[in-house]
Amino acid sequence: MDAERTGTFVRFPDSPFELYQPYPPAGDQPEAIRQLVEGVTDGEVFQTLLGVTGSGKTFTMANVIAQLGRPAIVFAPNKTLAAQLYSEFREFFPKNAVEYFVSYYDYYQPEAYVPSRDLF
Repeated sequence: MDAERTGTFVRFPDSPFELYQPYPPAGDQPEAIRQLVEGVTDGEVFQTLLGVTGSGKTFTMANVIAQLGRPAIVFAPNKTLAAQLYSEFREFFPKNAVEYFVSYYDYYQPEAYVPSRDLF
């Protein structure tokens, strides 16, 4: 491990993940983590985590993933953000597999539908 690292590695019961925490969750993060974990455990299908840039959303999600102990797929709207998220998750989970996939398609162009002619 890097000599520069000053954080700690955290393991949660029944979780295969070992999470590197450069610092403990702070501010609104502990409550957000608790609510998100509880929501998944209760079977909620959709949840939203909102926060301004730099508020620790990725760190919060890493904690949720580690606590739940289940594989996760993280989607990003563009290649730049996908690369950034991949890098951050690799830092949070250096002892676990973190994979990265980017589509070769530059954009999605849905089929056009012309209602007046009932044509696709």
